[in-house]
Amino acid sequence: MKLKGYVHYVGVNDRNKHRFEGLWALPSGVSYNAYLIADEQVALVDTVDAAFLSEFLDKIDALGVDRVDYLVINHMEPDHSGSIAQVRQRFPDIRVVGNAKTLEMLRGFYGEAALSDNYLQVGEGDVLKLGHHELHFHLVPMLHWPETMVSYDTTERILFSGDAFGCFGALNGAVLDTQMDTTPYWPEMERYYASILGKYAAPVQTALRKLSALPIDMICSTHGPMWTAEAGRAIETYRRLSAGETEPGVVVCYGSMYGNTQRVAEAVAEGAAEAGVRTIRMHNLVEAHTSFVLADIFRYRGLAVGAPTYNGGLFPPVEHLMHDLGERHVKGRKLVCFGGFTWAGQAAKKLQAHHAKMGLDLVADPMEWKQGASADVLERGRALGHLLGKAVLAEQ
Repeated sequence: MKLKGYVHYVGVNDRNKHRFEGLWALPSGVSYNAYLIADEQVALVDTVDAAFLSEFLDKIDALGVDRVDYLVINHMEPDHSGSIAQVRQRFPDIRVVGNAKTLEMLRGFYGEAALSDNYLQVGEGDVLKLGHHELHFHLVPMLHWPETMVSYDTTERILFSGDAFGCFGALNGAVLDTQMDTTPYWPEMERYYASILGKYAAPVQTALRKLSALPIDMICSTHGPMWTAEAGRAIETYRRLSAGETEPGVVVCYGSMYGNTQRVAEAVAEGAAEAGVRTIRMHNLVEAHTSFVLADIFRYRGLAVGAPTYNGGLFPPVEHLMHDLGERHVKGRKLVCFGGFTWAGQAAKKLQAHHAKMGLDLVADPMEWKQGASADVLERGRALGHLLGKAVLAEQ
């Protein structure tokens, strides 16, 4: 598919994988995007997962090129680098283009044969002239690996952005945003960011400042649509998420063994609604996929977390969520915690300890109760939710 100038899309769709990185749910699949610039010098920008090598090479062959001069590697994660060794076999004279850390990883993942001695090491601001097109390279470490870089085509003002500005979801026929309904992809971009890049707010901000000087007409990520008309929205989404900006809403996350914690969670939600909060998201952590929970927490200002005590600690699904939150940039959220127990209360204490590490804004002391969710306990839950709702709405 021709995109612009001599730039063509040669990516593939994976509709079979259930978990991205073995972790994150893929209900709509994912694309692995790669690009071919058929200029005087032919350049391939990134490759695809090795499982799709045959389809990938067929797409390159369909463009009628009899050689590929350069392979530009923006990111070494195996869903993009997995076909490099086979591409070198198919085009034995191809020259690998990457920065110092890229080349080191290439050796580490695929051995010396994948690199050989035919490579071009590039750094910040270096230029590769292909003829009509000219690629400028910019290092953006920790978006989201240390070797990550972007390639900017000054001729057509295209940013080949690696994983940045990408999203979950396979492409359904069209690849350009102007030729599709992009509505499903925006929440998937936020879910992708929260899951994959949520830890790296500071590097994202650094990269956005660096790239702000570039006039960008098209963003070609390694996942999801090619952003043209909505390129500005993609950049703004990353700015907003990395800055920690939130909307007035409450996310109630809980784990429950026998229903008591769930009943309190429902009461907390009722209290937040009574306070005037219109957007409330409920997540039963026993059933919920973590990436959807994280995406909601990144979007909304209020967070309520509840769990029973389990083996002297937190109920494991809740412990898992708190660990994931502790590794991500979620400061500034309004937080309430609630925890039940049968004979030795620990859940509320453990939740408060997690809060102390994350630096969230604890609206009230953790709520704790013993054994069943009595009418009094539920009323306390509603009061807790009401306090959270008022705190969330006070910052509008």
